[in-house]
Amino acid sequence: MLMLVVRRAVVLEGCSSDWKGAMHGDLTFQDMYNNMELLEDEDDDSDWEPVAEPVEMISWFCTNCTMVNLGDIAHCDLCGEHKTSGILKHGFLASSKFPQEDSHIDGKIEANGNVIGFQQSALSSPTAVGFDERMLLHSEIEMKSHPHPERPDRLRAIAASLATAGIFPGRCQAIAAREITREELERVHSVEHIQTVDFTANIFSSYFTPDTYANEHSARAARLAAGLCADLASAIFSGRAKNGFALVRPPGHHAGVKQAMGFCLHNNAAVAALAAQVAGAKRVLIVDWDVHHGNGTQEIFDDNKSVLYVSLHRHEDGKFYPGTGAASEVGSKGAEGYCVNIPWSCGGVGDNDYILAFQHVVLPIATEFAPDFTIISAGFDAARGDPLGHCDVTPVGYAQMTDMLSNISGGKLLVILEGGFVTLTSSVFFQVIFHENSLHYIYCSYNLRSISSSATAVIKVLLGENPSAEVADIAPSRAGLQTVMEVLKIQKDFWPGVGASLTQLQSLWEGFSYDDKAAEKGHKMRRRAEAPVWWKWGRKRLLYHHFITRHLRAKRKREQK
Repeated sequence: MLMLVVRRAVVLEGCSSDWKGAMHGDLTFQDMYNNMELLEDEDDDSDWEPVAEPVEMISWFCTNCTMVNLGDIAHCDLCGEHKTSGILKHGFLASSKFPQEDSHIDGKIEANGNVIGFQQSALSSPTAVGFDERMLLHSEIEMKSHPHPERPDRLRAIAASLATAGIFPGRCQAIAAREITREELERVHSVEHIQTVDFTANIFSSYFTPDTYANEHSARAARLAAGLCADLASAIFSGRAKNGFALVRPPGHHAGVKQAMGFCLHNNAAVAALAAQVAGAKRVLIVDWDVHHGNGTQEIFDDNKSVLYVSLHRHEDGKFYPGTGAASEVGSKGAEGYCVNIPWSCGGVGDNDYILAFQHVVLPIATEFAPDFTIISAGFDAARGDPLGHCDVTPVGYAQMTDMLSNISGGKLLVILEGGFVTLTSSVFFQVIFHENSLHYIYCSYNLRSISSSATAVIKVLLGENPSAEVADIAPSRAGLQTVMEVLKIQKDFWPGVGASLTQLQSLWEGFSYDDKAAEKGHKMRRRAEAPVWWKWGRKRLLYHHFITRHLRAKRKREQK
């Protein structure tokens, strides 16, 4: 269903409400507009007095994470990025500490455009990359209080990183973009869904859900993304390319048969899987490592034994968006076992948890399935430093997982950029801007530096390079180990080969020694990637004294001069 959303202003007299009520659940913008009572005080704050007159405050949005920063400061309070960062020009290779200048790049660039230290390789069968600038036209027209997380800059930052490193253009071949046909889309989506997405071309600004937007260019962008994925799948399976990376948007793995949601319009991975089968593939493996479960992909292939869907995601007993993807969801109608969910019970899982899951669940089941073609739904919001996923996967971890899948299907591997979804949860994503007696609620966005460095690490593996380093040889987390064991207990009924892994991990669990010092070190590392303490506390009083008082003093000094 397509919704037209009219902008509504949120004005709270005196800015007297507390954040505490907003912590009760996950809230979208529309939820907060319609349920303002959730933001009311649960305690007495009568001793707090607002500023008598509106205070003009200096603020700027961070290019990297889009956090709003108050005051005339040079670096983002959340991620440390410089306010005039060159990340959109040079990607993650641009310095985060200096203004946008050609000389400030982390690493020297040779005359041919290659970054020193990046191993070069010559492949007889090249890696193909799908990209088209028209996909950048898909953007949210109605600017709310904050830039939308799924924004064109995601693609710009990755493209800038690849260009600065001399990878694309340079070492990869580009494939020509085309719009997917109606016939191809109907293999995946209902006619009604396709018509609804196409209809947005006639509307300046529209919404499928409160957070899934469209403008007049979105339908074409979605068709281009799906078309690139379909053509990459065909090219790889036919041998015209060794492997490929689809640098596309809007993302797709939340889009189901009949609905667009979670920033996703058409399901690009599903389109690519069926395109590979049209080209001759009999069995397709889809591995989805986006931090959010790909509910749309699971729905599309839920009763299909020719496609094995494996997802690693935060779940937290259904409390993490979209709430689907429990380990017990295994497929239906004779296709039980062809859906494998690895649902993390908490945030903070990192490289070793993912590698553990790959070694004991993903690879054994994939080997037994014996796919002809492999697709990675590659959302990078589980990356270290990403304020949305709150996990701890490094570029090295993503490179290792890609390398582990590179030998499946005879190397016929397609990586498709996903996106994910934002939830306003507990304490991490809230900020406040005081301006002309209005209170605006905003959330932070995907970390462009994390996304672009992770994507670059993956593409380097596709080019034939070995991962630059090994994942640290430390034990997985208790939560990670427990999740993997729970998955194996369920999946051993469908894939007998994982029984040995379960026995091995049960022995490991019995002798599991939890190193408190190592755990504390890991917690400190993750805390550095989280929001500042003052933001997590979310108290008006602290915001008032820290920001308002500071700006009033600065204003008085200017007036005295």
